[in-house]
Amino acid sequence: MGKVVPICWLMVLILLFGCQQEAPAKVNSVSQTDLLPHQVIKWRLATSWPKNLPGLGMAPERFAQLVKQMSNGRLVITVYGAGELMPALSVFDGVSKGTIEMAHSASYYWKGKASAAQFFSSIPFGLTAQQMNAWLHYGGGMALWEEVYQPFGVLPLAGGNTGMQMGGWFNKVIATPEDFKGLKMRLPGIGGEVLKKLGGVPVDALAGRELYSALQTGAIDAAEWVGPYNDLSLGLYQVAKYYYYPGWHEPGSTMEFLINKQAFSALPEDLQMMVKVAASAINQDMLDDYTQGHIAAMDVLLNEHNVQVKAFPYSVMRALKNARDDVLNHEAAKDPLFNKVLESYIANEKSVKRYFSYTEDALSQFEIDEQHPQ
Repeated sequence: MGKVVPICWLMVLILLFGCQQEAPAKVNSVSQTDLLPHQVIKWRLATSWPKNLPGLGMAPERFAQLVKQMSNGRLVITVYGAGELMPALSVFDGVSKGTIEMAHSASYYWKGKASAAQFFSSIPFGLTAQQMNAWLHYGGGMALWEEVYQPFGVLPLAGGNTGMQMGGWFNKVIATPEDFKGLKMRLPGIGGEVLKKLGGVPVDALAGRELYSALQTGAIDAAEWVGPYNDLSLGLYQVAKYYYYPGWHEPGSTMEFLINKQAFSALPEDLQMMVKVAASAINQDMLDDYTQGHIAAMDVLLNEHNVQVKAFPYSVMRALKNARDDVLNHEAAKDPLFNKVLESYIANEKSVKRYFSYTEDALSQFEIDEQHPQ
């Protein structure tokens, strides 16, 4: 028996040295998850919305919950409302600089950084939520979005949609295109440029919680935020006389998750996939939430607060549409990347609207005719 022990120890030493020699190759071949199964990665996500605002504010909260559940607590994302970590419209810079790992916002706020970014939220008279998702995920839009944000070190993901918006709250009647002259209105993105074309004064630096006081004090004459679901909770019906429709400026407003590319690349592959899957789930969940929320909130606005709902006249809508085309063509002539995205967007817009004229639009027209038979 005395000879067996040295032989066993010799075998153990050989195995130990052998394992040490093979270790580097093994580390490179496995993920961080295998090496550190209990490691907790903590991220911060800042939003452009008031904390827990219905729809917009709840989407990033639900996203963080999904990621935590799917990762079994390995990736914990803390959500901060507008102003808690940084101003509402500073979140893009926060992600780009690596101050925070993520943000939830809307791409048309970044027109000063990259004009083409506006296509990935909503374009006046453009794509609805369903049509926008199709273009982004199966029509080449997502690759263009990534190209636009690439210089900033930011990875975008679609992060929800408000659906068709309302035209906004006004303290004067809009009967003709001339009624926009001199009108100060909170209206971001290309919609604001369209308003300017008709003589209006767009204001795009106001966050949601600032709209009430701005309307109340007369700092602005009109404002749009989203639609009944949020407008009711913000109390805008208390400080404006007329609620106009349709939301020509935002027919289907896509929200975005912004991710610092360096932070994302440092995640194990399974956590990267969880982030993408959770964003995809929230992209649909927000639309569902808003659709039902708008329906219920509109009933309250009409039945409990007697809000005066008005339609933009045809002449106004035609003038706005013509101004939209002028704005897009003008911007495309001076910005090659904007023109590149515009060509893809418009080609898709023409095709999808032709198809919808045979489907959803045709059915909607029949239902309108049924309600108002000649």
